[in-house]
Amino acid sequence: MKSIKSVLILFALMMVVSTGWAKKNLPAVNADGMELVKNTRLTTVYADPGVDLSAYTEIMLADVSVAFRKNWKRDQNSISRGRAIKVKDSDMELIKERLATDFRAIFMIDLRAGGYQFVDSPGESVLIIKPTIVDLDVITPDIKGPSRSVSYSDSAGEMTLKLELFDSITNDKIVVIRDRKKDFGHGSASWWTGDNVEDAHRIITAWANAFRQGLDEARGSLKQ
Repeated sequence: MKSIKSVLILFALMMVVSTGWAKKNLPAVNADGMELVKNTRLTTVYADPGVDLSAYTEIMLADVSVAFRKNWKRDQNSISRGRAIKVKDSDMELIKERLATDFRAIFMIDLRAGGYQFVDSPGESVLIIKPTIVDLDVITPDIKGPSRSVSYSDSAGEMTLKLELFDSITNDKIVVIRDRKKDFGHGSASWWTGDNVEDAHRIITAWANAFRQGLDEARGSLKQ
């Protein structure tokens, strides 16, 4: 249990402000038979009893699924921006594609820097990671139009990450981690415009760093 606890504790120490949610009324055991791991501050974590992440040195990273907050498009279009620059489905798809691409790139760079190898097939030391981003809320998206109006917010946006970890041989789900983060940025106008891409990257980098540090700690526990 020492190795899994080290992963979960480190996940609770993410660097970007985490909005989190109350852990009240969360079941001690979820529908998959995993136990709720306590003392992880704002991060909700369920894990198989006795699971040991120290055995995994290689990673299969699944494609990232991204979904906006419910009614995000409707709420955005209710803001007075002018009819010519309403949010379209194509705008949403572009944001999702860019976020998924950036997420994958940042996670791979960070984990490779830590000595982890990415593979395309199962193996005894291979951990499958299935990431999902939900409730994406971009506060002031960059929507192209014949004229531009700039709006400012104390937050660039927020989103929830769900990571499901599987043993690649048995395909057994062994850990589920869920965390919501909000980036307060710099009063920026929007995400994915110029330097403001860093707003989203800060959140993703925090997740990637915490995950890598957790795996490092799990592996290190074998030597003690």
